Amino acid sequence: MVEYEAKRGPDRCPTHPGAVLDDILPSLGKPKVEIAHLLGISRQQLYDILSEKKPVSPNTAARIGKLVGNGPGIWLRMQAAYDAWHAEREVDVSAIPTLHAA
Repeated sequence: MVEYEAKRGPDRCPTHPGAVLDDILPSLGKPKVEIAHLLGISRQQLYDILSEKKPVSPNTAARIGKLVGNGPGIWLRMQAAYDAWHAEREVDVSAIPTLHAA
């Protein structure tokens, strides 16, 4: 079997972890209200994550990782990639010099 490295163009935003979670939830066979209860978060917090209005915090990543069985790391990496991509485009760093070690 041939393996291919997935490449995302630099202008394409990384996927928000809420979008991934929204794709996974139907396969769990439980309503979102029950998923929120199982995670120990409010229904509104879950809906805000799914609609990409709120980030996945480390605490929530640990909960989601336990629920779906893949651990918190992947959820935190997705959120970090999403946040970094937006920061690179929104924060003006033009006045900050790049220093090099002597």
